[in-house]
Amino acid sequence: MMPATNGLVHAYAKKPLFSFGVIADVQYADIPDGRSFLGVPRYYRHSISVLQRAVSTWNKQGNIKFSVNFGDIIDGFCPKDKSLWAVQKVLDEFDKFDGPTYHMFGNHCLYNLPRSKLVDLLKMPTDSDRAYYDFSPCPEYRFVVLDAYDFSVLGWSRDHPVTAAAMKLLDEKNPNTDKNSPDGLVGVDRRFVMFNGAVGKEQLSWLNDVLRDASERRQNVILCSHLPMDPGAASPAALMWNYDEVMAIVRQYNCVKACFAGHDHKGGHSVDSHGVHHRTLEAALECPPGTTAYGNIEAYPDRLLLVGSDRMADTEMCFQTM
Repeated sequence: MMPATNGLVHAYAKKPLFSFGVIADVQYADIPDGRSFLGVPRYYRHSISVLQRAVSTWNKQGNIKFSVNFGDIIDGFCPKDKSLWAVQKVLDEFDKFDGPTYHMFGNHCLYNLPRSKLVDLLKMPTDSDRAYYDFSPCPEYRFVVLDAYDFSVLGWSRDHPVTAAAMKLLDEKNPNTDKNSPDGLVGVDRRFVMFNGAVGKEQLSWLNDVLRDASERRQNVILCSHLPMDPGAASPAALMWNYDEVMAIVRQYNCVKACFAGHDHKGGHSVDSHGVHHRTLEAALECPPGTTAYGNIEAYPDRLLLVGSDRMADTEMCFQTM
């Protein structure tokens, strides 16, 4: 386990307020193993076994209140005529968990199915077709699930105004013919590729309202997004397009303690200049047979403790006192 971030021995509460399960980037497909564009092996059929072991472990522990799936439920290489079948096959495994699972969109989800279909399939707790929401498992904590592809070229119809506006932004930021290529882009500008996206204006306003309310209630907030929001916790090409706008809102309040994400399969952890922890979770997809990557997070009044399995690193995230 990683040491406490401030190097001190704390008189921690013995029992967490609650615990929840986490898994990211299952990217299941009934196809032979392959490799990423960087040459990293991908185990498309084995990834569902990682999920099965995660659910079995969470159920055996008996104290996992809910689980969070950080997107990319199936892979973009999944044959389109099998997309619905593959999504349902993965969701059937989540349904074996003895509690609710909260989902979010990933780019691979949107390669396969339209947004409106996914909102229903993933049973997102919203009163509309929007894919962002919040929930509170106990009075001390609030979870905010962002839709990182609210503003993107993925998931919307080709003639939708959002598609046109997002494509215009990409054309301005990325001169490459292949908009999935960050070649020639420098530093965090490498994030302006087609497989990323942004939080739209309406969602930004909603986020501000939620954080204001959480701050007034003195709640600890955990932000969940498929796309990472700190350069220290992910490669530049994996970042949300407007992570800076989101974090500008976060910094108006002191309630956000951690931001969790998927997408960048190798994982990462950083603490930003305002003391917010950023933890990008290691991908289930890149687990060779016999290995796993999932975890459970224990939530205490003053810290979070990620207990990872195998390829998912344990991480202790102590909150800064303000």
